[in-house]
Amino acid sequence: MTPSAPPPEGARPVPPPRRRPGGRSARIRRQVLDAVLAELGERGYDGLTMDSVAARSGVHRATVYRRWGDVGGLLADVLDAAGDDAWQPPDTGSLEGDLAALNREIHDALTAQPPIVAALIAASFRSEQADHAQRRLWEDRYARCEVIVRRAVERAELPMDTDARRLLIAATAPVYHQLVLLRTPSGPDLPGQAARTAALAASAGAFAVPPPAGDT
Repeated sequence: MTPSAPPPEGARPVPPPRRRPGGRSARIRRQVLDAVLAELGERGYDGLTMDSVAARSGVHRATVYRRWGDVGGLLADVLDAAGDDAWQPPDTGSLEGDLAALNREIHDALTAQPPIVAALIAASFRSEQADHAQRRLWEDRYARCEVIVRRAVERAELPMDTDARRLLIAATAPVYHQLVLLRTPSGPDLPGQAARTAALAASAGAFAVPPPAGDT
């Protein structure tokens, strides 16, 4: 999972992902998206072009332009494809263990070479299509990870009224802050420390769902 903060309240609705093709069309899509990832990892957003993707993928440039339109369309499809996987969050048997394992996955993705995940995050600030697609991906990842909190509630590690989304954001935010915002190496203990802090706060009720306005 490589989520970022969910869209703010009042943000424009995010369009739904497109239906995925099969057969030869799926093979062409895979070739092109693999080429996008390779080009992005080597050249970054500013070096990514439709022609370089076409050349690298071996797909005719006219097909690439007709199907994806521009670089934003390519990036959006890469992000949508990432949401088509069968990924599930870790299940270690404890809340702290699950959050720590999740943070280690995020840490590994953000520090991998070439820095494809970091490049995709950066590209989402430059392309409206990529931004919308990344919001869809993060929403999907957060939704999948809510099971971590449900399991912890069932094990009596957490209060029943724990807000799963707020807890997940609090647990993962330090990793993103260190690696994406500060862009400095994190110590090996950061994933576990962030998980431990969030788990302790959650067990004390820090992420309880607030009562409706007007309730006492």
